[in-house]
Formats: sequence, structure tokens, C-alpha cells
Amino acid sequence: MTDTPATPRFGLPLLAVAQAQKEVTHNEALTLLDALIAAAVEDGPLSAPPATPAEGQCWIVGAAPAAAWAGEEAAIALYTSGGWRFLAPREGMQVVRLSDGARLRFHGGGWNEPAALAAPSGGTVIDVEARAALAALMLSLEAQGLMISG
Repeated sequence: MTDTPATPRFGLPLLAVAQAQKEVTHNEALTLLDALIAAAVEDGPLSAPPATPAEGQCWIVGAAPAAAWAGEEAAIALYTSGGWRFLAPREGMQVVRLSDGARLRFHGGGWNEPAALAAPSGGTVIDVEARAALAALMLSLEAQGLMISG
């Protein structure tokens, strides 16, 4: 059996040259699909591309992109063996940012990060049990990428 080319993230099979005479379009579609299934980005939004990206890695492009990312505001930048590919986000799309585990959501034309919440403090009476419950809830929300504790 011969080695079948596969996409870098999920190992989806790519058509070989001359197979069904649709290999270029089909392979490109599979590569982009590979980036979008269970979407995860290394970091972002960033203005400039990383110096040494690995094939299959993705980033969120910032509001003032430069260099190879110029003109691709808010896109997901996918690095492939053929160079950068850009995926336009859709309303409601969600990605996990691997640098901190946060879940970002595309809404209103931009990527929205979870709110940063501070631990409860102040007041005249300190209720240890209530604060412990709130701290546990905050840890759970942070572990799910739904908020960033401050």
C-alpha cells in the first residue's frame, strides 16, 4: 500500500495527482476543513505573522495586519506547505486560543474574548463559604475557557 498524503492536523486524506481530475480544488478544501474542525489557534489577535510557523498552525489576524497578513483583518491565518491561507470568520464562530485556553467568539465583526473577572473582595462581613464557592465557580469557568480570572 502506498502512502496517502494527509492534512497536517487531522490526517484527512488528500486526493493524489490526477485522481478524479479534481485534486487541486479538493485538496485545498480538505486543508481548510482541517483548520476549521474543532478550531484552535496558537494565539491572537496579532498584527504580524510569527517568524517560524509550523504547518497546520493557525492564528487570529489583528486589526492592523502587516507583512504577509496585510489586508486580512480578523481572519484566521493557516500556515500550510504552500504558504498562508486565510479563512474568513463567520458570525458566531468559536475558536480555542491555545496560548491561554480561552474560547474566543466572532461577533459583531470582531473576535470577543471572555470577560476578565476579579476575585470577590471587600464588604464588612467575610463569608468564607461563599467566597470558596465563588472561587470554585471561577476556576471551573476558567478551565472551560469561558472566562479569564484577573
